[in-house]
This record gives sequence, C-alpha cells and structure tokens, in this order.
Amino acid sequence: MDDNTSALAAAIGGRVRLERQSRGWTLDRLADAAGVSRRMLVNVEQGAANPSVGTLLRISDALGIGLPALVDSPRPKPVTVTRSGRGAALWTSTEGGRGVLVAGTQPPDVVELWDWTMMPGDRLDSEAHAAGTKELLQVREGALTVVVAGEPHVLEAGDAISFPGDTGHSYANQGSDPVTFSMAVFEPGVGSSPHQEGTDA
Repeated sequence: MDDNTSALAAAIGGRVRLERQSRGWTLDRLADAAGVSRRMLVNVEQGAANPSVGTLLRISDALGIGLPALVDSPRPKPVTVTRSGRGAALWTSTEGGRGVLVAGTQPPDVVELWDWTMMPGDRLDSEAHAAGTKELLQVREGALTVVVAGEPHVLEAGDAISFPGDTGHSYANQGSDPVTFSMAVFEPGVGSSPHQEGTDA
C-alpha cells in the first residue's frame, strides 16, 4: 500500500474500532453481524488490510453508520467540503483505475457521491446491496458497460443510467480509452435492519 492508501486504511480501521467499542461489541459479534471473517475484521481495524468496497459496506451497515462515515470525521458537520484530490480512494485497479468516494450523508438515509476512472480492461463486479438501494451514474468520457441483473447497457459520454442496486451488477471498460463517470448511491434505512450479503466481490 502507498502512503495515501495506508493512511486511509488506518483511519478506517480506527473508526471501525471506535464504533465497535462504543457499542460494547466484541470482534466476533461485529464479524457475525457484518458477515465477514474475524481475521478480516482484525486486519481492517489494524489498518493492515485493503478491503473491498463490499466488505466496507457490510461493516458500515452492520454498525448502522453507512460507508461515508467510515472515511469521514466521527462528528458530522452541517457543511463538509472535499477538495479536489482529497476523496477516499476505496477501489483501485492494477491498471491505474480508481473509485473515489468524494462525499456522503449520514444515516439513516445515506447518499454517496463517487468519482470513477476505469482504464481499458478494468472491471468491477458488485454484489447486491441492501434492499431499496438505488444507483445513478453518468459517463463523462469514454464508454462504459454496465450490467444489471445480467442485462448489459453500453453508455457513452453524456449518457446516464439509474437502476436498483439491490441486484447484482457490474461496471467494465471494454474499450481502448479510459472512461470517467460520476455515480450516486442511495441506501435507505442504514442501521434500521440487519444487512445480509453474499460473498465479497
């Protein structure tokens, strides 16, 4: 992990530990609630892991705080500004692609704003999120293939799509040029019911 990734992993680990301890939960209890292994949770809390977005989503939902809270300060502010280049890169590819969480709201109805760059050949398979989750996406440059419930949709610059995020979906750059896109994710009722998901992507 580079310095920025290590600093982010340490910040996320500290926040997970703080939230878990404030509830009086053991590692085993949070691991069970989130559907992740105890070993993965220990690595996350120690900042030694680079967990997938799916893993972080399960942990944040189990804690009832939402994904943006894991990368933000513990005390919500009425106005939060994220300067250019300061978002949390929660997904990276070996080709140089990045998924950056640039803004988010507090629970119970969490909205996430993402800035994505996918290089040629990049692909992200996303498991189904919590019931009621919605995703909206607009391509800024390049061409992106979005597959929702097995149906592919090819989007070019300026095209947008909205779809239920509580079904399996994927994003892929099947072209020869980088693709950039903005994405918003709405997840209602975070913390109001147990979050169950399958194997991590």
